[in-house]
Parts: sequence; structure tokens; C-alpha cells
Amino acid sequence: MSSPLSSSPPTATLLISCPDQKGLVAKIASFIYSNGGNIIHADQHTDLLAGLFLTRLEWQLTGFNLPRELIAPAFNAIAQPLQANWRLHFSDDLPRIAIWVSRQDHCLYDLLWRQQAGELAAEVALIISNHDRLAPIAEQFGIAYHHLPITPETKAAQESQQLELLRAHRIDLVVLAKYMQVLSAEFVSQFPTVINIHHSFLPAFAGANPYQRAYERGVKIIGATGHYVTQDLDEGPIIEQDVVRVSHRDQVEDLIRKGKDLERVVLARAVRLHLQNRVLVYGNRTVVFA
Repeated sequence: MSSPLSSSPPTATLLISCPDQKGLVAKIASFIYSNGGNIIHADQHTDLLAGLFLTRLEWQLTGFNLPRELIAPAFNAIAQPLQANWRLHFSDDLPRIAIWVSRQDHCLYDLLWRQQAGELAAEVALIISNHDRLAPIAEQFGIAYHHLPITPETKAAQESQQLELLRAHRIDLVVLAKYMQVLSAEFVSQFPTVINIHHSFLPAFAGANPYQRAYERGVKIIGATGHYVTQDLDEGPIIEQDVVRVSHRDQVEDLIRKGKDLERVVLARAVRLHLQNRVLVYGNRTVVFA
């Protein structure tokens, strides 16, 4: 399912992190200015404890002197002496997404509706599930659906098939939209670009059944967390979080209902921020240039 392309002129975005030093802003901005570029968004952050400079610059490609294929090698000549890690993105390159689900449909529907409305600049190319319950939704939206049941005995073989599907469909990002399975360390090492929605305000109530545990603890707020997946369960870099108040009158079912609303919104925000190239990961933290 394709996303409507923006009518805005195409832009390029650089995401950069490097050891902090004098003159960084001038050097990077000068690269764009000297090649005829017009910067339309610029943001930066310095982590003083880590001694790290992080920045996001977006500029118009119209009138830029370098053709697209030469921008990366030209900037690399500047980045290497700065010991910089960097990524270059073009606004009219549509990432391809695979959405993974289990039995719950609220996050899946929300992502598909937002993508169809043009809120998410990406193509949803594939849905994978360990159950067949949500196949009619994929059919409704015209998206390929693959049912791959997971058991402890079949997990390795099914993850191998999942990786093959991601390669065959040229997937750039996997979104776990209530996919109630833990990805193996081997899978994450081979495909590390995965966003998950966790039904808790991490680091509180990591793992299973957070609403039940939150109810038992008598919390006054519940939350949801959108984060990148790492080999450590529910401990990946956090992209987005939000909370809602609850009271002593709320039962577990009420917490789940309120939590589902949060999960939809937080996951959509996290995916959108990633697609807009506004997230820089360093260590197990993120800078989000929202």
C-alpha cells in the first residue's frame, strides 16, 4: 500500500553525531551553503557528559549543485576528520515497512489508516503474524499477509523465513504493532531496524502483563513506550512515551482500554519520527529532533 507523495520540493537530511569540538556548525553548514543549498531546518544538541555533538540539517535539493549520488562521498570527506557517524536521507525516497502483529488489531488499523491518509511517508509492503486472525484486514487494505506460527521448536526456522520475506520485499523498517513474541538476538543482529510499542511507561513494568501489575501496584498513571528493539528485552532506545491518569475506580479492563488509546498514538508518533529522520541513537539513548 503506497503512501501519497508530498507535493513539497524534495529535500535532503543529514543526521550527524561526532565528538564535540569547535567550529562544527560552521563546517557542516558551509558544506551545504558552498554547494548552493538552502537550509530549511537545523537543530542540534551537545551531550556534555558524553562529549558528543548531535545535529540534524535539512535543505532543499532544488538548486543544490551536487547531484544526489555525489552528496554522500563529498560529505564523507568532511565527516572523516571529524570522526563523525552520519546518515543521509532524501524526502522523496519512500521507506518500505513490514508490520508484525499477533491477535490485537488496534495498532495495525491505526497505522494503516494513518498511512492511507498520508500521515506516514512510507509504503506498507507486508504484514507478518504468528496468528491468522488479522488476515482479513490485510486483504481489506490490499497488503500481503504471511501467517508464520511460532513455537519454541519452530522459532529459529520461522525467524529465518521472516528474514527471507524482509529481504524479498526490500523492507527498511519492521514495526511490531502488538506482536506478542520476543525477537531472538540472532534476528536483531541481522535486522536491527525494528520499532516496538510496549504497553507500559518503561522502565516500569517491563515484560508481560504490565496492566495487571500496574493495577496491583495501585498506580495513578499508566503509559506506553515506543522504542527501538535491541537484544535486551524492552530496554532499547526510547523514541516516544506518553501517559494517562487512572484512579482507584479503574479495573484492569479500564487500564487496558485506556492503554490501547495510548498505544495507538505513541506508536504512530514513534514511527513518524523515525520516517522523518528525526531520531539519532547514541549508546542506549536517543535525541529526538521533533
